Amino acid sequence: MRTLFANARLIDPEAGTDAPGWLLIEGETILATGRGDAPPAEAVIDCAGRCLAPGIVDIGVKVCEPGERHKESFGSAGAAAAAGGVTTMVTRPDTAPAIDTPEVLEFVTRRARDASPVRIKPMAALTKGREGREMTEIGFLMDAGAVAFTDGDRVVENTKVLSRAMTYARSLGALVIAHPQDPGLSDGACATTGKFASLRGLPAVSPMAERMALDRDLALVEMTGVKYHADQITTDRALPALDRAKQNGRDVTAGVSIHHLTLNELDVGDYRTFFKVKPPLRAETDRVALVEAVSSGLIDVISSMHTPQDEESKRLPYEEAASGAVGLETLLPAALRLYHAGAIDLPRLWRALSLNPSRRLGLATGRLARGTPADLVMFDPDAPFVLDRFTLRSKSRNTPFDGARMQGRVLGTWVAGTRVHEKG
Repeated sequence: MRTLFANARLIDPEAGTDAPGWLLIEGETILATGRGDAPPAEAVIDCAGRCLAPGIVDIGVKVCEPGERHKESFGSAGAAAAAGGVTTMVTRPDTAPAIDTPEVLEFVTRRARDASPVRIKPMAALTKGREGREMTEIGFLMDAGAVAFTDGDRVVENTKVLSRAMTYARSLGALVIAHPQDPGLSDGACATTGKFASLRGLPAVSPMAERMALDRDLALVEMTGVKYHADQITTDRALPALDRAKQNGRDVTAGVSIHHLTLNELDVGDYRTFFKVKPPLRAETDRVALVEAVSSGLIDVISSMHTPQDEESKRLPYEEAASGAVGLETLLPAALRLYHAGAIDLPRLWRALSLNPSRRLGLATGRLARGTPADLVMFDPDAPFVLDRFTLRSKSRNTPFDGARMQGRVLGTWVAGTRVHEKG
């Protein structure tokens, strides 16, 4: 069956355009886009001038299966993703147990297929148990469906182990995703070094911990030739090293979480643990530099870094509280803050949210071109609302945006041409 999206404002990140038009899908794929008179179709959806864009591809989502299903399941995460315009979740392997064998990966894949209305692309651990001592069976895990390899926020400290894993990954064409933080300097820290952390009496870490770790990783990338992605760049100190690596032709990309693009260290306020994330929130100068890096293309990907934590792990003194925030449903309206501030236009924003992560993982999504998957999000970028965390579909509701005034409502989400979310 053919379905026509009429009177749409098409956001095409590949062409870099934001223009009125129509989009026609047939079955699971996009058939055509255009302006003017639309072709006939069995079903017509009137977008009434609202934005229609490729669905968001979110790298770094934590779904707590297996091990911590009370925090998040594939069902609840999938519902939250659909409500947030996320059509593909790229999930992390930091579960209990870690996703480090084909058997565990196949369990996760089956659970996701049965429970989630959106696409799931799992990552696997780079080392067994995420312990940094012995690399996993990367080839077998790729055969089982792993799209990338990472130990999450556990840094592989042993340089020899990491170099061997990178060399093996290079021979198989696998993508390695790392968390650039020097583990010695950042151990126990929950804030960024500076006046604010000192006034609050919080253990802090220098932004140099990120640059030092990134410099080490990039040296190993130069040595091994591996495909490399830094999951979160959060300080302006790290940007020159990233720029040099790209200028030198290294196969390197980088991401940033939406929280580090829209919040800063002062938001911690009176020890508000919903703002405790990893790495910790940075200075406003860092935030501004990161926004500019996304706009210029130096930073390639924006992600939610969705990390569910239950109430018990957050209702603790700031130093003891668990790190992390949910973000699947808040990613789009939070990202639109950058658009409303005039820092970035919608096509460039969607390059970072959808096209670039798709390209990095070798996926066909993130485009409005003929023959690509009909993974779409329709949204009103100007619709205002006040976020109530108890309306979120995630099992855990640890969002720093609770009570915040936001703009941007998802009105509909389609995966492979099937509607998986409709507002109201």
